[in-house]
Amino acid sequence: MPIYEYACKDCHNKFEVIRSMKDADAPIACEHCHGMNTFRSISLFAAQSGGKMIAGGNGGCAGCSGSSCSSCGG
Repeated sequence: MPIYEYACKDCHNKFEVIRSMKDADAPIACEHCHGMNTFRSISLFAAQSGGKMIAGGNGGCAGCSGSSCSSCGG
């Protein structure tokens, strides 16, 4: 099952939940304040193959794990 990201409008908590795709947009209580004023966030992703970024990423050092690359100048 996929992991979905949610955010609470009341306490601004962000949390992840493993749930089925059919339940992805169903109401869910905040893990912090237990309020129901939550929404599903847009998830960002990144994919690497052979040590090179092939999808997603923000071009920063997160994509290269802080090692030597052109984006972080390390």
